[in-house]
Amino acid sequence: MRTSPKPSPDTPADGASHETDERAERGERDYVMALEKGLAIIEAFGQLRSGATLTELADVTGHTKASVRRSLHTLCHLGYATQDGRQFQLAARALRLGSAFVVSDALTRLAQPILETTAERTKESASIAVLDSQDSVFVARATHRRSLSVGLGVGARLPAYASATGRVLLAGQPRDAVRFMLSRMGRPALTVKTITSLPKVMQQVELAQRQGYALCDQELEIGLRSIAVPILDRRGRTIAAMSLSVATSRMDIPAIMDKLLPELERAKQKFPALL
Repeated sequence: MRTSPKPSPDTPADGASHETDERAERGERDYVMALEKGLAIIEAFGQLRSGATLTELADVTGHTKASVRRSLHTLCHLGYATQDGRQFQLAARALRLGSAFVVSDALTRLAQPILETTAERTKESASIAVLDSQDSVFVARATHRRSLSVGLGVGARLPAYASATGRVLLAGQPRDAVRFMLSRMGRPALTVKTITSLPKVMQQVELAQRQGYALCDQELEIGLRSIAVPILDRRGRTIAAMSLSVATSRMDIPAIMDKLLPELERAKQKFPALL
């Protein structure tokens, strides 16, 4: 009597395949395109850094003018945007979206007192950042009266290829994925000292992984240096980066290594027990 061949370990049984198809179909049915368009428009205001016309928002989002018009009408009706003639802009109510993340994110809540202590001890700006696609995004920050103000706050985005926090965060990702992402994005020189070539950026990422920290010397802004270390969870995964920034007039690189790196190492030890 012929017996049916057993399914290969790499090939799902018919039942498993059917369940996977059902989940995929259910996911497509549950996906709300209108919500995607509305969020894309909100993000577009951040990219444009100002009010914008319907045409400008359609160009940035890639959506049709008709769909952008409907989304803008809804955002204005709900109080998240306002209209003045042909110009639209976000309203203060949109801050609720960012605030909802800050107050609900466990890492942000835990990080703030640690950052404030570190900023007070070093008299410099201390930040926590996470990786969002190709950017390093500040999710918590503490400043000292004496520290250099560079106009950065919670929600500020820095290009990962040119920032200390970004290189630390990239060092915690698979190398092939990092190289693929960097190769497909623009890497403009933000200052005369910005490292932009793919091989050299990858060298900096690998150096950050080996050393356990990254140092950025005036690559984002002339007159500003920063140093960052990874924040790990209990399983040793990089989930964030903690940094200190200092004016070049106050501290040279040897002093940063001697004074700021130990403070970051001290502060990062407080996280694993909390995460």
